[in-house]
Amino acid sequence: MSAGELSRAVDLLVRQVGHWQQPRWSATAAGGNVSRADLVHRLVQEVANLAADAEGGPRRVVPRLDNDLALPDQLRVVAADLVAAAPPPEALARAAAEVTATRDAL
Repeated sequence: MSAGELSRAVDLLVRQVGHWQQPRWSATAAGGNVSRADLVHRLVQEVANLAADAEGGPRRVVPRLDNDLALPDQLRVVAADLVAAAPPPEALARAAAEVTATRDAL
């Protein structure tokens, strides 16, 4: 797994949700009992955890912002942090799989 493949997965998800307004974010995710916004925030946290692990630093809670429209940008930032940390290919593969699974659930 390469950084480019993770970037492509993130880009696909961002293109899918980047134009959503609040009602679409508030809707329940497919096959679940959480909102789409909660699902994407969970993804952002997971990618941030992978980045912290790759950097050898502590995991930190990613703040849940008041405006769900910021979630695509948060995902881009934590994905860039992960790539910048030069993680092992397994971490990139796990992140890309999480992104793809989230995209499928939306």
